Amino acid sequence: MAHSRGLAKAMGLSAAVLGGLAAAAGLAGLGTAAYFARRVVTPERDQPDDTEVRTVTGSTVTVDADDQTASPGRYGLWIGGGKGHARIGEIITRDESAGTVTRELLGVDTGELTPGGARWSGYFYAGTPSEALGLPCQEVAIHGDVGDMPAWLVPGHGEHADRWAVLVHGRASLRDECLRALPTLHELGLSSLVVGYRNDVDAPASPDHRYNLGLSEWQDVEAGILYALERGATEVILFGWSMGGAIVLQTLNRSWLSDRVSKVVLNAPVIDWGDVIKHQAEVNHLPEPVGVLGRELLSGRASRAVVGLAQPIDIAETNWVARADELTHPILLIHSEDDEFVPFGPSQALADARPDLVALERWKVARHCREWNVDSVRWESVVRDFCA
Repeated sequence: MAHSRGLAKAMGLSAAVLGGLAAAAGLAGLGTAAYFARRVVTPERDQPDDTEVRTVTGSTVTVDADDQTASPGRYGLWIGGGKGHARIGEIITRDESAGTVTRELLGVDTGELTPGGARWSGYFYAGTPSEALGLPCQEVAIHGDVGDMPAWLVPGHGEHADRWAVLVHGRASLRDECLRALPTLHELGLSSLVVGYRNDVDAPASPDHRYNLGLSEWQDVEAGILYALERGATEVILFGWSMGGAIVLQTLNRSWLSDRVSKVVLNAPVIDWGDVIKHQAEVNHLPEPVGVLGRELLSGRASRAVVGLAQPIDIAETNWVARADELTHPILLIHSEDDEFVPFGPSQALADARPDLVALERWKVARHCREWNVDSVRWESVVRDFCA
């Protein structure tokens, strides 16, 4: 226990908290908790292959079957170490004895699709809006406090061109994640700004090179809103996927421009980081005290020395179920009950707490941020009706 007290002093945690957790998990669990906490906030640059392509024909591709490759819908496939991309359609056959699934091959956008390693993707589209969708697109820079953030601007048209949508991708994702929404928004005549934020692979890094789970990234979204307003936007609709949803919620709460936002669309959003971290600890088979200690390390003075954060993250500030009474904007919330990464429960709880503001569209079967992939007709319909 004396060693626990020494660690507690070094890490800025109470001896009672650390001592109790250490007794439950063992001091070896401290190192595991620190590693777990660092993983939560460290940008992931390495995106390894997770799928094996077995055979390819002119119209089909056969891959090893698993939970994601055997899911219904349309998906993307990164090939050639992420340098190429193919679009994959619905399941044609599944061979249980061989452990494979054969799906439609809808097109190869770049690279060459051959047997070997590949990476499954929910984006479906890849590249700029011009390359992927044939939409007019400008590459623009959004001036932020840590540097210029890259963004795509798809100009609107007609009487609604002064209505802007600002779209925010999720953790460790690319702006390509937002491409699925652009045809619907362009059909409505809206101008769309797909923004990057600090620590993206093509954006400036924050001083500590760590995610702040929305508590600093919201400033980059605010800069995007300001960019839109300076160019004639009379209304802004915010979109956020996964951690992008957490960033959007902080923007609504903290930005001086939040009153210029009319509506919000959240897709599989992080409503409560505490719940997500708890879920990920369970998925990774960590003892409960280790997961709890990981959250403590993010929030305490240990953050700088152990996790590498410039400032501790107040996890309570990210719990929008507890803060539901602070919300003031109409929200369309799209989330699948079968999301394996961000649990559905907080989305339901938020909708229950604020039925006056939150319209929850409940999906089934879809994995994380893949509601559009499973039922694009429904996704586009509910977004179109909400934004029109």
